Amino acid sequence: MSRKTTEREMVAILDFGSQYSQLIARRVRELKVYGKLFPYNIRSAELAEISPKAIILSGGPASLTAEESPICEKGIFELGIPVLGICYGMQLMGKLLGGGVVSSSAREYGKANLCVDEESGLFQGLGRDLTVWMSHGDRVAKLPSGFERIAHTANSSIAAMKNKEKQFFGVQFHPEVIHTPRGKEILENFLYRVAECSPTWTMKSFVERSLAELKDRVGEEKVICALSGGVDSSCLAILLHRAIGSNLIAVFVDNGLLRKDEGRTVKERFESYYHLNLKFIEAGERFLEGLEGVVDPEAKRKIIGKEFIRVFEEEARKEKGIKFLAQGTLYPDVIESRSAFGGPSATIKTHHNVGGLPEDMDLELIEPFKDLFKDEVRMVGKELGLPEELIQRHPFPGPGLAVRIIGEITEERLFLLREADKIMIEEIREAGLYGEIWQAFAVLLPVKSVGVMGDERTYENVVALRAVTSTDGMTADWAEIPHPVLGRISNRIINEVKGINRVVYDISSKPPSTIEWE
Repeated sequence: MSRKTTEREMVAILDFGSQYSQLIARRVRELKVYGKLFPYNIRSAELAEISPKAIILSGGPASLTAEESPICEKGIFELGIPVLGICYGMQLMGKLLGGGVVSSSAREYGKANLCVDEESGLFQGLGRDLTVWMSHGDRVAKLPSGFERIAHTANSSIAAMKNKEKQFFGVQFHPEVIHTPRGKEILENFLYRVAECSPTWTMKSFVERSLAELKDRVGEEKVICALSGGVDSSCLAILLHRAIGSNLIAVFVDNGLLRKDEGRTVKERFESYYHLNLKFIEAGERFLEGLEGVVDPEAKRKIIGKEFIRVFEEEARKEKGIKFLAQGTLYPDVIESRSAFGGPSATIKTHHNVGGLPEDMDLELIEPFKDLFKDEVRMVGKELGLPEELIQRHPFPGPGLAVRIIGEITEERLFLLREADKIMIEEIREAGLYGEIWQAFAVLLPVKSVGVMGDERTYENVVALRAVTSTDGMTADWAEIPHPVLGRISNRIINEVKGINRVVYDISSKPPSTIEWE
């Protein structure tokens, strides 16, 4: 598939700050159509230049009955492009096109029975009764001119609407969540039947387009690639190697915050097996000096991010004339580090490779994966022929063990955590659980507890074990590791790692907790 075709077959998703906005993009992509998020206030003229096949208006936490609420340009509805409004998006469509939106006397949240009034279009082939997921306080009380009702619930007399002539649709529920069992089919009807999209966007087409874009952008210049050995940076390094060959300089920085034997493993794999132009930099001392006495997690991330960039800038100067730095940044990193596209969502934490970058950075960033989720990058890895062992490797944060040691970073505390973490992963692999878990690791807590070893009283460190299941890292559930496995991990850590006398297991999900503790 040509690059032009790939760009033409795109659905623009306007983000109004919903926690489900990226999930809409995921569902669209699962249907093999390229979905991309844009700020809700993007100009209609800019959208016209992009020429998407369709527009989806996301939900959002705001109320249109309030004085200030995010509103898109009305000109978006004059582009001659099919539009689907979801929840807040439907209400906004109703208000901007002359309908009436009011606050509901009874807020509708959770599962609801949807009665379909018209089985064509969005609901083609789905029957009259559907289970859907509602989450709204406002509702469309009066249809805009040219619209008709196509579904209702007991609490929402207008739960779905359409303007057949203009191909505008609105649904009060959320088809993108798994709690709407046939929601993906509703989106499929919109994409294929209404917008006439073609199911042609795949990871193979993504790789083809990315290779062409990298060759075009970089030309004969050289690129420094930040290689950590994880799936994201590994896929990026191989992608770049295919695009620009020997003009790639992969730089692995041992910042002193890595897991046990991490540096040696990466060096062997990429230097010997993939034959990359690899530079291995020992920089642990400078990183630990910068982190001395620092306990605030945001400060840690910013210090590490700044120090990484300084190392890469120094290497670029040695090579003379390098102006590009490539990073394996993913979309979850971006959305958690700042409000998505300047929209109304909240910053959760700064990722060292996004919000932690210094403003005076000399290098120009290349981030081919910044709109992708982790599972999509793993599919890219398969397209590139990377081994399953590497593709399925658990995520490891850029700041490394610095955000798994709560409080000050010291050599002694790093040693304890490395040993405990190694034991946990060994036992999970031995139990055949590694592939079922999204991420597993140990966290060193800033507390000590009383214990008894032999006939002596101890007062030593506490380690928390953390293991979660997830598909993209945006949400996660704690993994139900069998008690005998947890028992073996605990027993080994306490017996083999001198300085730890207590092990606990974290059973919180995301949200409300994040996966990492810092």
